[in-house]
Amino acid sequence: MIRPRILLLSLLTLSLVLPAPFAHLHRGHGTEGWLSSAFAAEQKYTCGMHPMIVVDEPGLCPICGMDLVPLEPAGGGKSAGERKIRYWVAPMDPTYIRDEPGKSPMGMDLVPVYEDEATGGVIVTIDPVTVQNMGVRTVRAEKRTLQRTVRTVGNVVPMEPRQFSVNSKVNGWVETLHVNETGQRVQRGQKLLEIYSPELVTAQQEYLLALANFEAVRQSPFADIVDGARRLLEASRSRLAYWDITDGQIAALEESRQPRRTLTLHAGHRGIVMLKNVESGMFVKGGVELFKIADIGKVWVMADIYEYELPWVKAGQPAEIVLPFVGGKTVRGVVSFIYPFVEPKTRTVKARIELDNPEYELKPDMYVNVRIHSDPVREALAVPVEAVLRSGEKETVFVALDGGRFEPRLVRTGVQNQEGYVQVLQGLMPGEAVVTSAQFMLDSESKLKAAVQKMMQPQQAPAAPAGAGSKGDLDDLFEDKPAGKKENLDDLFR
Repeated sequence: MIRPRILLLSLLTLSLVLPAPFAHLHRGHGTEGWLSSAFAAEQKYTCGMHPMIVVDEPGLCPICGMDLVPLEPAGGGKSAGERKIRYWVAPMDPTYIRDEPGKSPMGMDLVPVYEDEATGGVIVTIDPVTVQNMGVRTVRAEKRTLQRTVRTVGNVVPMEPRQFSVNSKVNGWVETLHVNETGQRVQRGQKLLEIYSPELVTAQQEYLLALANFEAVRQSPFADIVDGARRLLEASRSRLAYWDITDGQIAALEESRQPRRTLTLHAGHRGIVMLKNVESGMFVKGGVELFKIADIGKVWVMADIYEYELPWVKAGQPAEIVLPFVGGKTVRGVVSFIYPFVEPKTRTVKARIELDNPEYELKPDMYVNVRIHSDPVREALAVPVEAVLRSGEKETVFVALDGGRFEPRLVRTGVQNQEGYVQVLQGLMPGEAVVTSAQFMLDSESKLKAAVQKMMQPQQAPAAPAGAGSKGDLDDLFEDKPAGKKENLDDLFR
């Protein structure tokens, strides 16, 4: 029993004389930290197509049989002093990048992004042979002029301010119908129908009585009597006017002194009869619509604009209307209004185009082809639309770096033209090469590489309490322990 105790005391004495190895062990968070740093210094190998394969020596991939390539450390093998800054990015918006330090739109200082870092994931390194086998193609982001001609279909409708409703203000029976066809052209002041109304006959008789009473007392010396008769005559005349009796008809009534049996309704505007709800001999009530007349000398074309085309369409832009059923005739107009709501069934927004239609070539409810020439977007940084990966919440492109490296970069896009280019508002700088094919494979490899790096990172042991040191550990070792504990320690050195 004495020899093991002597051996233990010798080891403890040696630890006090030579504390550096043990102190290093303690600072390295125990045995786990020391072993992790030792193994991290060794070279690892992985497969370019299957980054989850990580081994200690070169060879072939057990899945695809390709040669394994050296796995770079997470830090790129460079010290902090050797790292090179590629660009500067906003802390709260990874799509806001600049080639020099400054302030973000939120007023925060831009932070540097180094050669071995990426804003949208983990940089992927692929050997040239694998890049060629994957069919990776790149295109440089360049400034260009983006323009789009919106091609859609439109529907011809009458102008709303040029549609008029004709109705009677009194109840009665239609005795004569002068306009008896839908689509018939009418002129302003033209007779539409004649209606018999007992109320109207009574109103004419009251007016004649008031007129006779006023003529009888006109020369009276009593001013109150003359004024009362005048006011009664004016009230009777206003009643007839309110029932659409024209001044000419009232003048004819004063001249003939005989009430007319029927009232003639005249057209207040010129146009065509779009709707006819009356027949000869029909009883009609006051306020019921009898005719609807529309002037189609000017019409509207309602063009359907899809939601993704809305950034290109604005009021005041020129438009071409092609009439497919009139020999392909083209009529030019201007977009006058864009409606502020979306049609729920078609998911489109209506753009209104006003056109002259003197010959009535544009018929209501006719379908026409519409071409709207949008305003160009000049000096727009653009890339091919296939270079952008859209996940629903983020938009990502892969920037090709030197040495077979590809960086995932978050971007923010704008309008897209008809030639297949999309505007990049933030996230790219002119001249950077972006990948236009095999991005999904690069995206998958970037995510797998990020997962592998997280799994390979050594777990950090909890920090030692403040004031704890080697002396406290030695005191704990030599403190009085129960008999069972001492026996276990003796068994350790037997």
